[in-house]
Amino acid sequence: MNYGIKLKDLRDLYELTQEDIAQILNIARSTYNQYEQQYDIIPIKHLNHLCNHFKISIDYVFNFTEIKRYKDEINKIDTKISGERLKSLRKEFNLTQNKLAKQLNIAHSIISEYEHGNFPISTATLYSLSEKFSISSDYLLGKTNKVKYLNKEKELVH
Repeated sequence: MNYGIKLKDLRDLYELTQEDIAQILNIARSTYNQYEQQYDIIPIKHLNHLCNHFKISIDYVFNFTEIKRYKDEINKIDTKISGERLKSLRKEFNLTQNKLAKQLNIAHSIISEYEHGNFPISTATLYSLSEKFSISSDYLLGKTNKVKYLNKEKELVH
């Protein structure tokens, strides 16, 4: 993942300090610094909050596209929709939960929890899924309905 540079660029663009961003997220500045430096992975709830604040897509932060925001983008992550979309994606590629879990290097039970909508897909898993299957992170999270796939050149396929 290489979102830290994008976070710093956005912060600089809006002339904000790390302290300003930390206040937006209601976290310590040192915690935000860990995210921006990528010493720690930013939790999806914080990444989504920042994307909503700056009115940008998660795909943009992940450098999957230069399109900053999708026209139909909503702010909320819908765990039920994302679970259904993950299950559909997995089946589209003829993968069992076990096979997908092995490919992502996570426990099978986590895939099951995601598919049942019990909690949001983690940032690291989301990035891996999007990269591996060329799927929009925002689509997978239920934040947009129009954009589904990204092609190999990281441009959007509508």
